[in-house]
Amino acid sequence: MGKSGKCSGCCGWLLVLIVLGVIAFAIWMVIHEKKRSSDKDSAAPVPGSPGAIYQKYSDALKIAIQFFDVQKAGKLVDNKIKWRGDSALNDGKDAKVDLSKGIYDAGDHMKFGFPMAFTATILSWSILEYGDQMQAVGQLESAHNSLRWITDYLVNAHASDNMLYVQVGDPKADHKCWNRPEDMTEKRPILQVNTSAPGSDVAAETAAAMASASLVFKSGDSTYSSSLLKHAEQLFTFADKHRGAYSESIPDVQTYYNSTGYGDELLWAASWLYHATRNSTYMVYVTGKNGKSFARWGNPTWFSWDDKLPGVHVLLSRLGFFGSEDDTNTDNVKNYRKTAEAIMCNILPKSSKASDSRTESGLIWVSEWSSLQQPMASALLTVIFSDYMLSSRTAKITCDGDSFSPLDLRQFAMSQADYVLGNNPMEMSYLVGYGDKFPQYVHHRGASIPADQKPTCSGGWKWLDSKEPNPNVATGALVGGPFLNETYIDSRNNSVQAEPSTYNSALLVGLLSGLVTTSSVVRSFT
Repeated sequence: MGKSGKCSGCCGWLLVLIVLGVIAFAIWMVIHEKKRSSDKDSAAPVPGSPGAIYQKYSDALKIAIQFFDVQKAGKLVDNKIKWRGDSALNDGKDAKVDLSKGIYDAGDHMKFGFPMAFTATILSWSILEYGDQMQAVGQLESAHNSLRWITDYLVNAHASDNMLYVQVGDPKADHKCWNRPEDMTEKRPILQVNTSAPGSDVAAETAAAMASASLVFKSGDSTYSSSLLKHAEQLFTFADKHRGAYSESIPDVQTYYNSTGYGDELLWAASWLYHATRNSTYMVYVTGKNGKSFARWGNPTWFSWDDKLPGVHVLLSRLGFFGSEDDTNTDNVKNYRKTAEAIMCNILPKSSKASDSRTESGLIWVSEWSSLQQPMASALLTVIFSDYMLSSRTAKITCDGDSFSPLDLRQFAMSQADYVLGNNPMEMSYLVGYGDKFPQYVHHRGASIPADQKPTCSGGWKWLDSKEPNPNVATGALVGGPFLNETYIDSRNNSVQAEPSTYNSALLVGLLSGLVTTSSVVRSFT
């Protein structure tokens, strides 16, 4: 009986242990499932089609995109800017090439091919990622029209396989004038890069512009798209085979748009060509010896018209999020995504890796000249990367142990946009035409001179020095931006802060298009 009781007791305790084990396992499963559900929710993709419209960003986008109309050269079609007219109609005529179209880069009358091509690439990328969101607020057609005005010019500028016209106008002569573009009479020489005077940077950036634009126009105009792609491939071959910096071939441009290297543009162009063609040659290019030479994996830099590497890393991280096994089967493809994450960690203010290049109010601030370029560029990359995360159901990235969700990235991008739109110590909008308070003395010749006046080259200086606000509103102009101490001097003579540029406008248009609503990004551009 004693033996039987002991055995029964053992069985009883065993049963209790089994029951407790089952209960513990059940509790663990509930907790684990909740955690999985939480992770899944935070990484869940946004709706497949655009959702609710953020009116603030919609209003700002409609204004920002108009600056490309303000900047157009050539015979204007369906002109929406009443104080603008035809200009630069004879550009390229001496060389028997039509370079009348394109856009003026800033407040003067120069056509610089390097920043113009970058403007086109950013516009294309923005349309490819956020075209449905632009359409939701009625701005897609305007974006297409502005892009094509530039690419038409770039096609003509690529007059032969190994030659590209990269500049119209003499900057020294141009800057001795203050008049409207419609009234220009000075000579406008055109400069080129070729096999004996190479320009790998500008040629490759133009290739990137054409390759990305070929994707934009592929469904609507396949013939034009094919032409753009052909030009892109020819220009890339020229840029890669005949290496050299264009600012060494054309020293005068160093004062205005000096290039610090061409390796980033070669990778940028090859990346866009891979997306446009799916030709593995371009993938080998960016992951092989050229990637090792130029990509600077693991070293975040600031995205700008001169430095395309951050754009390369984010664009190629797309393959890690959405690509096929063939796209992601090398360590170097993974290195691009890792570096893109490092760029996010450098940008996010609460990251332990955060750069201290920012104002007290939190605006990214890298350079006094055109100070809004890096915050707009950084915010654009951030919102794109956050949407890659959302659409691929990626819950977080990690920065030295700190985790950040797609929402964290999006909120940072919103903070930079909101700063530009008025949430700043000056309590003013840096986007001309938006809000109740915005710059009145923009450094812009056409905006500063009454439309019924026709001053000569030297006859317009009185309007530069005028104490009166600009008679014409340069709608959509994004001025240079604040100083590090977050002050802004609204003076026409203050070109450092008051001069707008088309490439900064392109970055802002992309950013606002990403924020205006939410939708899943496409898994492939083709």
